[in-house]
Amino acid sequence: MDLQKQAQRQDAAPPVTDLRASDADRDRVADMLRDALAEGRLTAEEHSERVEGVLAARTVGELDVFVRDLPAAHAAHAGRAHPSAAPHRPAPGAFPAEPDENVVAVFSSAVRKGRWRAGRRVHAYAVFGSVEIDLSEAIFEYQQVVIKAFSVFGSVEIHVPENVTLRGGGGGVLGSFEVDAADSDEPEAPAVLLEGWAVLGSVEARPKRGRFVADILDRVQRKVDRSLRKHL
Repeated sequence: MDLQKQAQRQDAAPPVTDLRASDADRDRVADMLRDALAEGRLTAEEHSERVEGVLAARTVGELDVFVRDLPAAHAAHAGRAHPSAAPHRPAPGAFPAEPDENVVAVFSSAVRKGRWRAGRRVHAYAVFGSVEIDLSEAIFEYQQVVIKAFSVFGSVEIHVPENVTLRGGGGGVLGSFEVDAADSDEPEAPAVLLEGWAVLGSVEARPKRGRFVADILDRVQRKVDRSLRKHL
């Protein structure tokens, strides 16, 4: 009997808070923080501190800590009946799956620049090579872009417009990981979050002086239009 109870305990699913956090989970929490900043519930400093924590979080429970005092988190929790979705059906509040964009340089160089559409997530890999990701003229379709950068005997350089929020968390092993953090004064401005590692290489991210996101006002107007249509 004792063996049967022990087997049942081992087969029991772990609590939701102990589950490993996904990119969609981090995106969901980061969007809540962004909305809280726009609504005046968080100061710019509080927002930056929490975003850094979101980047470092590894479980769903660790993510919940950063939004447990926000109304949006309680509304999402009330609507979540199960920790996972049925097959081929997204969980409530989750973002639809979309392919990540990969920029890879192996014994070569790779550049992403100009007027291009930045997705929600970008992966950069430099192995004995160099990668440059220039967002200074990019079209931001999302208010948060997560870049995961890994450099091994190579370099990854990331440039962003002056009027976006830039935060990062990572490290280096006999290499350098440098982020010139910046906080935008515009609540609707995009946020670029960088994480990764540099092994005998370098990962650098900084604002590009004289470059600004040009489509912020257009995106704000589209958001207002969508809100008006919902209430008509």
